[in-house]
Amino acid sequence: MNTAAFYTLGCKVNQYETEAVQELFEKEGYVTVPFTEKADCYIINTCSVTSMSDRKSRQMIRRARKTNPDALIAVMGCYSQTAPDEVLAIDGVNLVLGTKDKSSAVRLIKTLRRGDKLNAVTDVRDNHTYEELRVMRCSSDRTRAYIKIQDGCSQFCSYCIIPYARGPVRSRPESEILEEARSLAGAGCKEIILTGIHAAAYGRDLGTTSLEQLLHRLDKTEGLSRIRLSSIEPMTLDTAFVDSIKSCKLLCPHFHISLQSGCDETLRRMNRHYTTAQFESVVNGLREAFPGCAVTTDIMVGFAGETDEEFEETLEFVKRIRFADAHVFQYSQRRGTPAARRPDQIPPNIKEERSKEIIKQTQQSRSVFLNGHIGKTADVLFETRTKDGLYEGKTANYITVRVPSFGAGDMTGQFRRVILEREENGIMFGKTVD
Repeated sequence: MNTAAFYTLGCKVNQYETEAVQELFEKEGYVTVPFTEKADCYIINTCSVTSMSDRKSRQMIRRARKTNPDALIAVMGCYSQTAPDEVLAIDGVNLVLGTKDKSSAVRLIKTLRRGDKLNAVTDVRDNHTYEELRVMRCSSDRTRAYIKIQDGCSQFCSYCIIPYARGPVRSRPESEILEEARSLAGAGCKEIILTGIHAAAYGRDLGTTSLEQLLHRLDKTEGLSRIRLSSIEPMTLDTAFVDSIKSCKLLCPHFHISLQSGCDETLRRMNRHYTTAQFESVVNGLREAFPGCAVTTDIMVGFAGETDEEFEETLEFVKRIRFADAHVFQYSQRRGTPAARRPDQIPPNIKEERSKEIIKQTQQSRSVFLNGHIGKTADVLFETRTKDGLYEGKTANYITVRVPSFGAGDMTGQFRRVILEREENGIMFGKTVD
């Protein structure tokens, strides 16, 4: 019996792809074991968004090597795509794949022996074909599932390595997405999350569909209760787009819109294609079309050349927008990007100070958003049970809710009406009303 262990770093796209590759291994007779256990082979799907991501990828490779020195180790993903020779040189690595041809991992692993080293990374810059990696398994206990709808990005923000690691936009055929959604819904899945490297660009390369059209067609999926969008670029959400999608009955009123900076000059250096005024207009339009919606974001601090005045502009803008939540991170130089070559890099201690200020502000606005829901009733899709016996789930606008069961039986995978009573550390507590 051959065993395989899998580990994923980075985004939801990586998580989806790892699950698909895992299924391919299992079809070939491999048995999946936890990554912390001894396995015959380890497959590590890497991220390269920041230098910390690269470091974590190397740590997981060394951990696998330590757990079983005789195992075969395959490394794939963005880090191995951008630095294949560096990854292959790490002790214990046998196979390096990039972001293309991940479906060949199991076939290649079966040809290798301990001590072999194979670089199977190919150029993705001219790749215009979507690689079908589908998660086929639909277990009955999956309440939420991701569906990958596209790959690649052609934005070329000055700080970002992803267009070089993933290649240009490639959209998945609409028919395959709809088929997967029907399959998941038929297996009892209540919510699907549409994800991609640049999901807003879905359909642009095909010319026969669009993200807007896809949402409307998914909205007719029998048995499905929710459709959620993952991160999306702000300028996609113009008035025409929002006016169209607000009629989708299953669409969750939760929009994660990447801001990055609240200063126009910083946005210009980042090569972001909008202004703060345009971003604010998008947010206002969403709140008008979807009352009570959650608007969450990503904010980068310490970008090259960010002055104290520019940072203050960002801080004031964040205060004004009142995000429901935010992912705040410090700028990290990525080799090969225009921003990495700039001489005006910000010292780490200043990045840290700015990060703390933005985090403090976004935590305050998150608390205001959550407290604004106290006393209201919401439909919650429960997914797990905590160690202290509470059931945990999400509202449509992505509020995490915990309730006691009070002898109501297993609520996992079920919707319940819940009255929201109090907020604690970003989590709402309440009680079921049925």
